[in-house]
Amino acid sequence: MAKKEYSFYPGCSSERKASASNYMVSVESMCKTLDVKLNEIPDWNCCGASIGYAEGGELPRHAMNARNIALSEKHNPGQNIVATCAACWLGTKETHERLSGSAQLLADTKEALKEAGLDMDYKGDVEIRHMVEVLIEDFGYEELAKPVVKPLEGIKIAGYVGCQTNRPFGVAGESFENPKYLDKLTEIMGAEPVEKYDQKVTCCGGALAFSEPDKSQAQIKKIIESAYDFGAEMIVTPCPVCQMNVEVYQDQINKKYGTKFHIPVMYYSQLMAVAYGGTAREAGLNGNIVRATRLEEIAARPAKK
Repeated sequence: MAKKEYSFYPGCSSERKASASNYMVSVESMCKTLDVKLNEIPDWNCCGASIGYAEGGELPRHAMNARNIALSEKHNPGQNIVATCAACWLGTKETHERLSGSAQLLADTKEALKEAGLDMDYKGDVEIRHMVEVLIEDFGYEELAKPVVKPLEGIKIAGYVGCQTNRPFGVAGESFENPKYLDKLTEIMGAEPVEKYDQKVTCCGGALAFSEPDKSQAQIKKIIESAYDFGAEMIVTPCPVCQMNVEVYQDQINKKYGTKFHIPVMYYSQLMAVAYGGTAREAGLNGNIVRATRLEEIAARPAKK
């Protein structure tokens, strides 16, 4: 029996062959080491993050998220819902809080759920949590450090939190202006966190990537530049949109600004998977566009006893 068990909401980007599938690979590797069982919510749907705010009204968005909560409560009763995607976590958590605070919105949402036969399954008694919350609150840094067999020694890493895991909810006990959990996770994996990194909560401009790419890429340039300025050779993030934006647009930014950016942008779970003894493939390193050669080298070494 697993040490800990959660109802898992993977979200669209973590699907196999989707943009953050390497995130999912590394999460599975990390969870195997920590003896965590993730029970995927059957027949889950998109959280609506991409279109949910585009003049469709709030009810459809909340109904989509409430459906996932109802399915979780029906099939994985008593288990906290855990998401790896920042947008999925934020959208689901917002719906949970909004429905608990508005009898009318709850009634309207349940009326929508009735079409799927799920109106009686929604109770709203579960917690909605991001995977980093689970790691920090249910395990703690000391426990997370114990399985490290391949410490990430000699690597300086900038912890880029971004918007969605920081505002408006954030991680309990963390500052909104200067959250430290990525720095701490980086440190216990044996790497050196860039403590003074000043762009850690700057928006990556994900919502503007297609409509106003110049503005989005100007944001990304600041995020990468700051990491380089403080000597980082790698950026780590908990958000699939942040990871994708900061990684995939580096070539376009280089052409536009004459820069020479080529910095790996990793998920915290990839660092942990390698530090816990996983291979490069088990850490999903083959899914990154900018190769993390230092992590690949560490993954190929024998584990320390």
